[in-house]
Amino acid sequence: MDIVSLLFSRVSRHEHHDIEQSASGSCQTVLFSNNLREQMIMTESIRKMMRAKLVVLGRENCGKTALCVRFITKRFIGEYEHKREVTYRCQKMVDKEPIELEILDTVNKECLGPTSSLESSIKWGDGFLIMYSVMDRSSFEAVSRLKRLIDHIKQTLGIPTVIVANKCDMEYGRLVRTDEGQALASDLRCSFFELSVAEDTSAVEAAFGQLVREVRLEFQRHLLAMDKRSRMLQMRHALKNKLTRSKTMQW
Repeated sequence: MDIVSLLFSRVSRHEHHDIEQSASGSCQTVLFSNNLREQMIMTESIRKMMRAKLVVLGRENCGKTALCVRFITKRFIGEYEHKREVTYRCQKMVDKEPIELEILDTVNKECLGPTSSLESSIKWGDGFLIMYSVMDRSSFEAVSRLKRLIDHIKQTLGIPTVIVANKCDMEYGRLVRTDEGQALASDLRCSFFELSVAEDTSAVEAAFGQLVREVRLEFQRHLLAMDKRSRMLQMRHALKNKLTRSKTMQW
């Protein structure tokens, strides 16, 4: 049974259990109300698991827009010039499960700091793909700064993030070695892909697929934590009611 089916079955069991208990008194009605609220939040979170908001970050001319278009359409268009953010929407299959994606293609606004307009894009996203070109050393050096900015704005570690090194087909102009990218990704605890958007659709799909898996895993952790809190709440109320009944019987 997958995680979504498991959690839906738990929601159904909680509903049946709470309806039975609510008939026994006003205290149980409070329990029913609390659990119903938890179940509504959990159901909304399950719905969110079927969706993901991804943000593509990086310096200009590293291939961000070409990457997005290649992933969505499987076509490569080499020249792009846009002055504003673009959000793409598509539905894909990842590990044989459908997911609705919103992919935010950011412009070159690597002005670091919480007042940057980049802050709203990072707050919006569930997962992040940070891109650099192996032909541009400055784009590589920007990766760690962007990752630190994500961690600062999200106020947590372990945010789903994939690092992508592009233009590996241009060996004659390479300025960043593969092992440097791998080492940086390891230090930042991110998945790493070196690829050519111009030549390899499957590698692009693999990078996005990995990011979707990490976003799903983060949602699953959140849902399981919510389910655990819900069950602990039920146990506390059950214990309180048992003690209340015990005192009543003593009187």
